Amino acid sequence: MTARPTAEEKAETLVWLRRISGDLATATIQRLEDSLPWYADMPPARRSAVGLVAQAGIASFIQWYEDPGSTPWIAADIFAAAPRELLRSVSLTQTLQLLRVTVAVTEERVAGRAEDLRESILLFSREVAFASADIYARAAEARGLWDARLEALVVDSILTGEADDELPSRIAALGWHGHGEVAVLVGTTPPQLDVDQLRRMTRRFGVDVLIGVQSSRLVLVIGRAELSARDDARAVLPFPEIARRLEPAFGGGHLVLGPPVPALVDAGRSAHAALAGFAVATAWRNAPRPVEADDLLPERALAGDVMAKATLVERIYRPLQAHSPDLVTTLWSYLDNGRSLEATARDLFVHPNTVRYRLKRVSEVIGWDATGPREALILQTALIIGSIGTDATRRRAPGPRRA
Repeated sequence: MTARPTAEEKAETLVWLRRISGDLATATIQRLEDSLPWYADMPPARRSAVGLVAQAGIASFIQWYEDPGSTPWIAADIFAAAPRELLRSVSLTQTLQLLRVTVAVTEERVAGRAEDLRESILLFSREVAFASADIYARAAEARGLWDARLEALVVDSILTGEADDELPSRIAALGWHGHGEVAVLVGTTPPQLDVDQLRRMTRRFGVDVLIGVQSSRLVLVIGRAELSARDDARAVLPFPEIARRLEPAFGGGHLVLGPPVPALVDAGRSAHAALAGFAVATAWRNAPRPVEADDLLPERALAGDVMAKATLVERIYRPLQAHSPDLVTTLWSYLDNGRSLEATARDLFVHPNTVRYRLKRVSEVIGWDATGPREALILQTALIIGSIGTDATRRRAPGPRRA
């Protein structure tokens, strides 16, 4: 155990420390330039700020040596001299390297002076190290909370469709690495949601995500991540496959994937479809998990979703009508006759092979096969909505004027 110095010895040591403090600061800065490459690469203004931190650390040690009870103010004393931008640009690792160099220079200079002084330096450096870690931890926590609030704001803007001119800058501030197409995935929040684990999972699939937790609903905005040269050969997964792989991260219940859109600023359309599908997914008794929002078009249309109605008309009714009215007539008859080829042929006074050929053309034109029960429901809903719209338009059209 080192003997404690007398009051006179401590006073003499303090006078000596104050006298050499300038030399210690100069030697410390020289050592920083010689031993730390990142310090030498800094702009002059930031090197000067680091030097001020080193000087403040030495002055704070002298104050602490005189009164060890001043420990709570160590961090404030040392880092008060640093401008805010320096604290953002110097990492915790670099701060600890700075501390190590300062302590080493001080130890070398006071070697042989007094054993208790060397022990005081070690105790002080430990306190500064913990104080530094606490500062950076608080900054990281504050940054994490801010990022979480900003992410929630961006996701909410996407879901409500209230995107404004500030949305791109907010997205950039979040460090979004996605590019190209984006899709929105909506499901239930699991009892124990690990957001960090979810982000790591999505990175393995080559995508970036924005995560929104709204009570019992979990929303993922999925975009394809930029691939490095090493990962360019990796197969790009389609969004339905990505949704299937992310399925375990959600709670029970339905999981609905919105259609892909060209960019993140357009994600509101995908979100609208996904949310509308999620609201009516229970109406499809055997809906798969995950299910695409476009596979729920009949349920969405019956629930009053204007976008679903427009999609059915634009993707089914109008293309068939434009291609051939016979296709529309055949499809109507086939669905009205319980998807029977013979009954349809008798109804239209044609051969069953003609009906079969026309149904094949229907599938080629619009991509849906009327022979399947689920797709037949989609097509019949499209015919009904399209006919209602056409009839309403015909009734609103003005008649010919009389001369």
